[in-house]
This record gives sequence, structure tokens and C-alpha cells, in this order.
Amino acid sequence: MKTAKRRSHKSGLAPGTLVHIGEQKTEKMLITHIEYDETSYEMRELEVLRECLPYKDKPSVTWLNIEGLHDVSAIEEMSSCYGLHPLTMEDILNTEQRPKVELFENYIFFVIKMISYDTQNRKLIMEQVSLILCGNTVITFQEKGGDVFDPVRKRLKNNKGLIRKSGADFLAYALLDAVVDEYFGILEKIGDDIEEVEELLLVKPSTDTLRQIHTLKREIISLRKSVWPLRDIISKLEHDATEMISANTRLYLRDLYDHTIQVIDGVETFRDMISGMLDIYLSSVSNRMNEVMKVLTIFASIFIPLTFIAGLYGMNFNTGKSPFNMPELNWYFGYPFALGLMVATAAALLLYFRRKKWF
Repeated sequence: MKTAKRRSHKSGLAPGTLVHIGEQKTEKMLITHIEYDETSYEMRELEVLRECLPYKDKPSVTWLNIEGLHDVSAIEEMSSCYGLHPLTMEDILNTEQRPKVELFENYIFFVIKMISYDTQNRKLIMEQVSLILCGNTVITFQEKGGDVFDPVRKRLKNNKGLIRKSGADFLAYALLDAVVDEYFGILEKIGDDIEEVEELLLVKPSTDTLRQIHTLKREIISLRKSVWPLRDIISKLEHDATEMISANTRLYLRDLYDHTIQVIDGVETFRDMISGMLDIYLSSVSNRMNEVMKVLTIFASIFIPLTFIAGLYGMNFNTGKSPFNMPELNWYFGYPFALGLMVATAAALLLYFRRKKWF
């Protein structure tokens, strides 16, 4: 509902109008600038976005990371600096976007979901990351601080692997790969939670178990919505004829595509497992209800003839010397006889039920 209310602020506005849709913040934007080539590396924090202009046309690769999207004027300034389309900037400010890729004449625009998992509350924490590949520059926009890109920063700083020897397209691939790799860790944590709930389900299912199953199901659906579009995104990058992606990077994109398929398979497997857990829960509840009903039925079956005997002798008809007289009413052992008859009837029924293996 909150998202719908935020989206209502754009009603009636022209396409491309820059309005931030997301969590409102007041702290200062954090701008990190990394410039590198095969022999050099430099990282600095910028006060304002205009400080990145002197590095725009350098032959070295530049990674500009922006944390915080609440300053619309600064984002608009970035748009004019790098010649970004107004619709691109609109999508960056709308943090409820579906993952996608768009190819423009001079840049490629990505929207992906960076996800972490709160194991205590069994809750996914999602953050939209927008990525722009423009010449030798990669620009990433994040809603807040903290990300999964530290391994990439470490490789850049220590000159590990091919990243410092390759262009900006390889950096964009490395950032996408870091996001997808985090999905594997999330699947492992969700898998551990599913195993825990399965044990509870088999030992002692309860309404709390049902609540946990529904929580896991909801989070798996959210994860699926974020992962499925990545398959099309990476496939499009791998097969599109754009010159901004080199042949060497396309090979790595093929491997990233395989990783994405593995994540999707894991998500689908967990979704099927959770659906099966719901069926098991309903079956367990039904079986417990059947056991209760069976016990109640046995008791009812035993007491029906006892009630008949008690009712029969409780009529107290004494008609004197009539042939319809109940002689047991005046018999000295009538009362113990009635009780014995009830006990014998109950014992016979219990023995019969036992031989039938009804309990």
C-alpha cells in the first residue's frame, strides 16, 4: 500500500519526470570514484557529482558508485553529464522496477535486485541496483549503503584476475556476477530454514509451523520475481550485437547465464518443496483429526449399548403379576447384574475393536 501511495505522486506527470519512489532519506549522498588500468588504481570519495567530469574522457576505466537516490537534482545533474535518457533516470529513481536491461545508442542500462537474507525473521531484504555501462565508465546507483561488491573492490585493489586487464564491460560483468553469487548464499540459508521447518512438520506440526511455511513461500515468490528476469537480461547481452560488450566478456556472460539457470532451478525446487510441505501439514492435521474422531467413535460405540441397558432398567415398570413385569426390579442381585452386564458389554466391544485393529 505504501508503494501505491508513493507511485500516486507521479499521476498526471509527463514521462521522464524525475520523482524519487522509494524510502525517503535525508542523509548526504555517498559518491565513490574508482579509476584504474592495468598498472594503476585510485579510489576517492567525491563531495559532488560534478567532480567526476575531469575523469569522464580518460582512457582508464572508471567506476562511479552512488549511494542514495533521494537527491533528485544530483541525479538530474548526472543525467546531463553522461547524456542519459530521461526515461533511464526515471527508472533509476523508481526503486520498484522489475529487473531489466535496455540498450541505448551510447550506453547500456541495467536494473537488478541485490538481495540479502535475514535468517532470524526468515525475510528477504531487497535493494534495487541500477547499473550503466557507458564507454569506459560504469555507474552504479544504490538506495543505501552496504552491498555485495566488496570482492570486486578487493580484486581491483590487489590486481587479481583479469579485471584490471579488461575494459569497463568486464567490470559490469563482475558486478552482475557478484550479485548472482550472493543468490547462492541466500538459497543455502533458505534451504537450512526449509529443513528446520520440515523437521517440525514431521515431529509436531502446529499453527506456528504453518506460519513459517507461508513466510518461506512468500519469500521464495519474491526471490523468483527477482531471479527469473536475469535469465533474459544475460541472454540478451550475450547474443546482442552491441559493440559495448567484447567477445571475451561474452564468454564470461555465458558462464553467468549458467549460474543464473542454477539459481532458478534452486528456487523452483524450493517452491515445489514448500508446496509439498503445505500438503504434508494439511495431511497431518487431517490425520490427527481422524485419530481424534476414531477415539471418540470408539467411546460412543461402547456407551451406546450401555446407555440402552441403563435406559431399559431405568424405566422402573412394575405391573404386579402381569406377564410383562420386569422381575429384575425386585431381584436382590438386579443392580449388580445390570452393572456386570454393562462391564461385560464394554469389554466385549473393546476386544472386538482390538481384534479389528481399530486402535
